[in-house]
Parts: sequence; structure tokens; C-alpha cells
Amino acid sequence: MNQSSTRTALVTGGARGIGAAIAERLAADGMKVAVIDLREEDTADVVGRIRAAGGEALGIGANVADEEQAAAAVERVAGELGAPTVLVNNAGIIRDNMLFKMTRDDFDSVMGVHLTGNFLMTRAVQGHMVEQKFGRIISLSSTSALGNRGQTNYSAAKAGIQGMTKTYAFELGKFGVTANAIAPGFIETDMTKSTAERVGVDFEDFVKGAIAQIPVARSGKPEDIAHTASFLASEGAGFVSGQVIYVAGGPKT
Repeated sequence: MNQSSTRTALVTGGARGIGAAIAERLAADGMKVAVIDLREEDTADVVGRIRAAGGEALGIGANVADEEQAAAAVERVAGELGAPTVLVNNAGIIRDNMLFKMTRDDFDSVMGVHLTGNFLMTRAVQGHMVEQKFGRIISLSSTSALGNRGQTNYSAAKAGIQGMTKTYAFELGKFGVTANAIAPGFIETDMTKSTAERVGVDFEDFVKGAIAQIPVARSGKPEDIAHTASFLASEGAGFVSGQVIYVAGGPKT
């Protein structure tokens, strides 16, 4: 039994895609895993796969951008699985549009989930981490933090996550808590499929176009992000904090 078997991890936006891959990987690492998504029933598949593999998992429905729901979700995790000391802030939405077409609601909705949700979940969990003298905060940023056409809202949110991550690292480091961000490049998920549909491009062609610009000559998979999250959540990553790791198949500037 490895040391991480005593840990409880909480993954937001964990019902599918990158979040699901991270949840399953942390469970395989020996952690108890709480999977949070908007609707509890949407977490059933991931929770079922974790349990079928011999792991312990709990599905919770909550809007992470709602203060009461975020706090209640964390307390339920603490009560049913144990104090959460690994938090993966993965929940996110896209409302892409060119600046002149982007509505206030498009902007505010993205900020609410990515930034407010990150803040509320981290604030709710950090007390448990400080008490346990161990914590791992892992937030999902993106290469879009460097700027991307049609993503004023998303780019701002993902850049903001990087600043929040570094601040968490400064404030919580003395309590044994690290904070890092993962910035994925092109990853094949339902979200990228919806982007292809929105711009009217066949997904296979969309993927080929992305691969042509990636130095390692392949697209990313959710498991690529899960591997990085596994390291950052580990005991051995205790001297890595305040970092943004670009997982994009090549350098980003």
C-alpha cells in the first residue's frame, strides 16, 4: 500500500475528458477520489470505473461557482472520504467568440466557472490541507493563457489561474501545501470536438491541422494531462510549487 492511499483527492469537472482521466489516474495511484460535476448522475460512469478497478470514489453534483454548493461539496467529501488534501481545479466552460460578438454573459460565465470556481474550491479545501500539513493544489490553465483568437474570455481566465496559482504557492507553502498549474495544448476531448463543430470543420481534419503545428507530431490525449497531475499530486513533488507546466507537445512562448 503506497503512502498516497491515505490521501483524498477532489477533481472538479471530473465527469468526462481531462477531469475523468485525472480522477481515474489518481485512483490508480491509490487515492480516494471525489468526482464533482454539475450533475451527480453525470459522474456515475467515472465513479463506476474507479470502483470496478478496486478504488474508492464518490460522485457529487455541484456548481463550483456557487459559494454554498462549493463549500457543501467539500464538507461532504471530508465526511464521506476523509479530509481532501489533493484538489484538481479542472471545471471549465468555453463561450468562444470574436471580441465584437462576445456578450457580457459570454465573458462573465467563463470567468465565473474558471476563476470564481477555482477560488471558492481552493478556499474551501485549504483549511483541511493546512490542518493535515499536506496539500496539493493543481489547476488547469491552457496555452490559451498566452492569447488565442476568439477567446478573450477564456484566455483571460486561464491567465488569471496562473496568477492565482503562484499566489496560493506563496501563501500556503509554509503549511506543506504546493500549488501548480498545468497548461494543456491541443487535447482531443469533447470540448475540442465542439470547437470543430462550431467553426464548421470536420474533427479529423481539425486534429490533423493541429498536429501539423505540434513538434512531437501527435495530438494530446487526456491521459497526457493525467500523468502530469499524478506527479504534481505525489509525495515526491513537494519541492515543486508555483509552477506552470505546459503540456503541449513542444515549447510555448
